[in-house]
Amino acid sequence: MRHRCRVKQLSKPADQRRALLRSLTTELIRHGRITTTLTRAKVVRAEVDKMISLAKDGSLAARRQAIGYMYDKQLVHALFEQAASRYGNRQGGYTRILHTVRRRGDNAEMAIIELV
Repeated sequence: MRHRCRVKQLSKPADQRRALLRSLTTELIRHGRITTTLTRAKVVRAEVDKMISLAKDGSLAARRQAIGYMYDKQLVHALFEQAASRYGNRQGGYTRILHTVRRRGDNAEMAIIELV
């Protein structure tokens, strides 16, 4: 049973799921937009919002949390420098999900997730 479990399992064990979300978050912040499955895009949206909220906070503790989560230390520093000016007046919703055509091999729903 998965009653009241709010975390999407993504058909992966916990360590693989955590690594997948960390890499998707890092690449989305690096490139600005990525193409992935719709379910993964919906799950990674929350993680990216957390990282941008930490960057808007800008404290040393928030910076250390972000460095501990994301894979690229230089990317974290760049995010903390530009987040206040880019997202200063926005209270959330830092990403946009656009539906695209289904994947050819297995007909999975695909989506583009991008930073606003």
